[in-house]
Amino acid sequence: MVGIVLVSHSLELARGLASLASQLAGSEVRIEHAGGAPDGSLGTSGDAVWSAIQRAECGQGVVVLADLGSSVLTVRHLLEEGHVNGSVRLVDAPFVEGAVAAAVTSSAGQDLEDVARAAEEARGASKL
Repeated sequence: MVGIVLVSHSLELARGLASLASQLAGSEVRIEHAGGAPDGSLGTSGDAVWSAIQRAECGQGVVVLADLGSSVLTVRHLLEEGHVNGSVRLVDAPFVEGAVAAAVTSSAGQDLEDVARAAEEARGASKL
């Protein structure tokens, strides 16, 4: 399965969304969260994101979703440092809808590209 990492400025938001996505996808999909600054305040931590990526990786890649600007920058910085070999994809997707779409698609056994695409295509999902 493709792993998923949710990066948010808020620990509670990241943890809650990971719980929701896990309930929908099932326990086989590794969904990890990295939220908040090390002191518990709002923010992001490169170390926490890197740890979450390592926990989520199970051999088929990892899709990363981020909530706001600086969390995106944190993930981009990690990817640019060369810690990964192309098996980690930061996607431009809505945080909640993208996470759910990625989780469900991963649970269906789809590959990294399909999981990333599902997250990104969630942007166009109509709610009404």
